[in-house]
Amino acid sequence: MDKLRQLKLDGFKSIKRLDLELSPLNILIGANGSGKSNLISFFKMLNEMMAGRLQQHIGISGRATSLLHFGAKITPQIQATLEFEVGGGVNQYQIRLCHASGDTLIFAKECLRFLESGSGKEKVDDLGSGHQETKIHQAVEDGKLTAKAIQDLLTRCRVYHFHDTSATANVRQSCYIGDNRWLMPDAGNLAAMLHRFREEEGVYYRRIVETVRLIAPFFEDFVLEADASNRLMLNWQSKDSDRPFGPHQFSDGTLRSICLITLLLQPESELPKLMIVDEPELGLHPYALRIIADLFSSVSLHTQVIVSSQSSPFLDYFEPEDIITVDIAEKASQFRRLKSEELEPWLEDYSLGEVWQKNVIAGGPH
Repeated sequence: MDKLRQLKLDGFKSIKRLDLELSPLNILIGANGSGKSNLISFFKMLNEMMAGRLQQHIGISGRATSLLHFGAKITPQIQATLEFEVGGGVNQYQIRLCHASGDTLIFAKECLRFLESGSGKEKVDDLGSGHQETKIHQAVEDGKLTAKAIQDLLTRCRVYHFHDTSATANVRQSCYIGDNRWLMPDAGNLAAMLHRFREEEGVYYRRIVETVRLIAPFFEDFVLEADASNRLMLNWQSKDSDRPFGPHQFSDGTLRSICLITLLLQPESELPKLMIVDEPELGLHPYALRIIADLFSSVSLHTQVIVSSQSSPFLDYFEPEDIITVDIAEKASQFRRLKSEELEPWLEDYSLGEVWQKNVIAGGPH
């Protein structure tokens, strides 16, 4: 599978300098304020950039000063290089965003490269400088193959936050039945996605339902019927009643579990190229946490996964090499992947989560 094998990022929020090799499964662990969410927000910015909304995103985020490491006076630009492992070689996307009048960011550099395996041949497409929005779409229209490949990878990089399960959360409201191409970042179209899976992907739908039953034994099935306006609610049926229940009758933990299960058990062909999930452990029962952790491990065989967590029990279900610790040192976020051999003496007596709680490894809670 195509994957992001390396990310270099300088000058973004708390990240002064980052050179990180990425695996199929990457679990970010660190205390509050260490910089986990800042890395995730960089991918969110890439999402907005690919949608042609970089300037809008900068404005919503508090202008450029809020995105630059300690502000524009200290850090006048953000630099990033993303290397994607693809068939036949490596695709590389380089950007440099510099501070400009109006406290915004403009492209000082946007460049695409393809490095051919074996021969070492390099094909470079320089997209220029001075523009406010990415020119990668224009390069695709001009027939640039590297641009098309990188665009496809970046547009299928998705960031998910299932934090909001309040009474007014989108996931508890109705959604349009046709809004079912992919799961939205807040799962606001969950009912539409499940309806399509039931109608077109029966095997995957049944797998989702059966997994939900493991976490919520009272659950029988979803009741997904569109009204006259072609809108759906996430209604469901209990094993103990013939009366359908509404989405407001799911507990927060159960609803978050359903969002995660649907995301992780959707058809492999529809998975994002890079799936980023922020704090999936919120509100989950320990048994549910184990199931979700197993699903993350399984889905990483088909797509690349980055997960941000603060849960020591969650760590126990992964290998040390899956874990990237995040700390603040010298006024900047530091990212480091664990190595099994360094922890062998400790793991003979303690679980990985316990080792983290004891501050034996970086990114500890204290």
